[in-house]
Amino acid sequence: MKGPLRLIGWACLAVGTVLALASTAGWWLYHEATGTGPLREARTVVIPPHTGLAGIARRLASEGVVRHALPFEISAMLLDHVSGLQAGEYEFPAGTSPLQAAEIIASGKTVRHKLTIPEGLTTAEIMALVKTAPALAGNIGPPPPEGSLMPDTYIYHWGEQRRQLVARMEHEMAHTLAAVWDKRGADLPLANPEQLVTLASLVEREAKHADERAEIAAVFINRLRLGMRLECDPTVIYALSDDGTKKVDRPLTRTDLQTPSPYNTYIEKGLPPGPIDNPGLASLRAAARPAQTDDLYFVADGNGGHIFAKTFAEHNRNVEQYRRNALVEPDSPAGAGR
Repeated sequence: MKGPLRLIGWACLAVGTVLALASTAGWWLYHEATGTGPLREARTVVIPPHTGLAGIARRLASEGVVRHALPFEISAMLLDHVSGLQAGEYEFPAGTSPLQAAEIIASGKTVRHKLTIPEGLTTAEIMALVKTAPALAGNIGPPPPEGSLMPDTYIYHWGEQRRQLVARMEHEMAHTLAAVWDKRGADLPLANPEQLVTLASLVEREAKHADERAEIAAVFINRLRLGMRLECDPTVIYALSDDGTKKVDRPLTRTDLQTPSPYNTYIEKGLPPGPIDNPGLASLRAAARPAQTDDLYFVADGNGGHIFAKTFAEHNRNVEQYRRNALVEPDSPAGAGR
């Protein structure tokens, strides 16, 4: 009987060892899955499309989000998250456990990126911002027309196509322009919404103070009604910049004002053939509903704003005062409506 008893004893010992090892392994897995992870500070990790559970686990381990891949895999399976793990860019806080990592990826709440497009940029400048923005993908495509992109802060996620983001900007401008055009003032000398954008683009470049936009728009509107040249410096700068593709970082000269171009409003009457930048909502509204004033001139006041005038004589006095204050050359241009 000693033989069978000895075998039973060995069997019991083996079962006990297996149970002990299983208990130890279970405790280790539980501790690793729920305990504080190795990250000392928040980190973002990109999960590429078509990455399976094992691939995600290895990626998190290599990025230092989790210590070991297995606890993450088991956590995802226990939470029934395997089929819900989605590609994208995720942020993992410091100390994220494998269990929490699985929940973060299964939530689909990817990192939100922001791209701010300031008012008054040319299309070429906006395209440069989109081209260098992080986390976007794909080619940007041909540049859209000047004035067709809405300045705003755009939210996007990793992997969004650059062309899609540009298309969103175009859609926002078209939607905004339609709404502003419908609420425009009566009897404006503007034939269509495109001319409204063109006028707004001039206002955008001239106005340094928000409360001057409507009055600057009024000066241009009054000049259009009287058949006067707009004499707007930014249109000359746009002409010299090869349609906004180059920077002109110098004061304009009298020679510049005589440079032939359909955009040179010192030579050509009426609005330029198109916008010179991408105006924002405030400038679009100012162009659609300009101030009620008879002013025909304005000149810089030296403090970022402008001094407005109804007559040429009054304007000349303002120009002389500006030149004395700014110590500029007598033959240099100063302000709009010289």
